[in-house]
Amino acid sequence: MNSTLLGDAPDTTYPLPESLCYLNGQFGRVCDTQISVMDRGFIFGDGVYEVLPAYNGQVFCFEEHMARLDRSLKELRIPNPLARAEWQAIARRLIDDLSQSTGASHQLIYIQVTRGVAPRDHVMLPGLRPTVYVMASEMKLPSDTQRAQGVTCVTADDFRWKKAHIKSTSLLGAVFSRQISADAGALETVMFRDGLLSEAAASNVWVVKNGVVMGPPKDNLVLEGIRFGLIERICRDQGIPFELRAISREEVLSADELLLSSATKEVLPITLLDGQPVGSGKPGPVYARLYAGYQTVKATPA
Repeated sequence: MNSTLLGDAPDTTYPLPESLCYLNGQFGRVCDTQISVMDRGFIFGDGVYEVLPAYNGQVFCFEEHMARLDRSLKELRIPNPLARAEWQAIARRLIDDLSQSTGASHQLIYIQVTRGVAPRDHVMLPGLRPTVYVMASEMKLPSDTQRAQGVTCVTADDFRWKKAHIKSTSLLGAVFSRQISADAGALETVMFRDGLLSEAAASNVWVVKNGVVMGPPKDNLVLEGIRFGLIERICRDQGIPFELRAISREEVLSADELLLSSATKEVLPITLLDGQPVGSGKPGPVYARLYAGYQTVKATPA
């Protein structure tokens, strides 16, 4: 075929990691591992995923991540193909291999489970063997500058589907929403649905007003991040009032502090939103207490 018929777009190839991964019972290198083109994860995005942080070789909040994986799989009617001890053993081997090969102290364990390989049919065909893929990568935490100065975010309408509580591999909505902030030179996109705060492209969002930490309710419009329970626990330990409820756009824009939370961000202050300073324009005292509490939890053996 004449390539000019398709346009002469450059073929930019990015190198794939050589780190160890796991696929359906076998360990191999990420750069060499392949799946079937008929896998429903590839054809439909019919699968779920989890991302587990590991600090100094120890997986953080393992039980909480496994519980959320169970919830997502149940929503998709996919049986969990492995016992928790098996998940833990796989993660352990990948962590050890990455630590030995790269010296990385902190890692991310990415788990993906799809419905499996089948002829293309939208119906959830019964009896399929789920595809299980796990890989490890080095975790890069926010920089000292980001923590000292805070980060810039933008806002957008939440145009994604109404089952955001499932940690689905169908992430095109998140890709588009994250690209909005990338195009603006910002770190994240804070989203609103019908005038109410939902979440960011790849983070949960927290509002601080008059010393109270507030987040949106746990429902089908928000992915319940592992840090939902963790931040509530830290607030309780620190004596900080904590509340989950519907939060209007106006409340977000008039907040004393705004915070992001995720596996890689931990807790991170937003100090500029849509070009306007948040509160004083500097990381606030509630953020400082939550971040300190987060580090304490990390250092406490599970």
